[in-house]
Amino acid sequence: MVELLAEYGLFLAKAITVVVAVLFVVGGILSSSSRGRVEHSGNIKVTHLNETYEEMTDVLNATVLSKDELKDKDKAQKKKDKDDKKALKKNKSEDDPVKKRIFVLDFDGDVAAAGVEALGTEITAVLTLATKDDEIVLRLESPGGQVHAYGLAASQLSRIVDKKIPFTACVDKVAASGGYMMACIADKIVAAPFSILGSVGVVAELPNFNKIIKKYDVDYDVYTAGAFKRTVTMLGENTEAGKAKFVEELESTHVLFKTLVADNRPQLKIEEIATGEHWYGSQAKDLGLVDELKTSDDYLFDASKDADIYEVSFQEKQTIADKLGFAAEKAATRTLTRWWGNITSNHNRIV
Repeated sequence: MVELLAEYGLFLAKAITVVVAVLFVVGGILSSSSRGRVEHSGNIKVTHLNETYEEMTDVLNATVLSKDELKDKDKAQKKKDKDDKKALKKNKSEDDPVKKRIFVLDFDGDVAAAGVEALGTEITAVLTLATKDDEIVLRLESPGGQVHAYGLAASQLSRIVDKKIPFTACVDKVAASGGYMMACIADKIVAAPFSILGSVGVVAELPNFNKIIKKYDVDYDVYTAGAFKRTVTMLGENTEAGKAKFVEELESTHVLFKTLVADNRPQLKIEEIATGEHWYGSQAKDLGLVDELKTSDDYLFDASKDADIYEVSFQEKQTIADKLGFAAEKAATRTLTRWWGNITSNHNRIV
């Protein structure tokens, strides 16, 4: 039985390899044929969330209410709309305040903060229209990552603050380390009770294989100009001076991180929260890391009663080669998952 499964797995692997290879070849040909043509890299998509909420309500009403109740409700709504329009026309003047607009952005960050370019484009688009009477909301999810990448993301968000536009960061799951570096830029941080926040610290990990290299009499030479051009390596023999310098660089980065947080949230006792620890939303509120406990869904739905809410996203244009590559990856993943599931279905249980 085991031999049969192994042969079946080998056959599947070969088949998937052939399919992926064909797709990549076709994608390469199509990509080459499209070279030289100037195309837009993507476009901005805007969704009016108020309409989305209204559609949800209409669907539920149509299912739950009787025909007579729906008729009465529709009649009452038309009367309200008519009265509101009449009152607006009667009281309209040049000094009347314009209805508030809320522009919603999303950032789901990985280690490299790969979405920072799209975020920058979205911010640029919104800043062409938003005023001090509006608000920008960032739905933020990130466990952090590379210092320079998240430093750039925080700098992009600072553009909103520099324009004096009210800025709110909403965290439903996690905004830790680099994620909190971004969140702290906001005028207000709203977090779900069990979201994870904080981790104001810096970490670096790397293995060292120098002992293995020596064991097999392999030489590994590093040539540098400058005493600390290279501090620690994975293959060379790390010196105490190099290690000390590396730690010094980490400490320096930590100081920059703490300064950024302290400047944007001066109410914090920075030395107490900059230990690298993280906290859940309710704990973070007690420490001053967040201002309000609420999910982003609640925050936006409540706001929709008095404001027009627009979800803004940058959608990168995919070439045919990109689509084929994605399709190949998805097909391969699905096939392997099914195969592995068939093998382990009789052995794995959730308890």
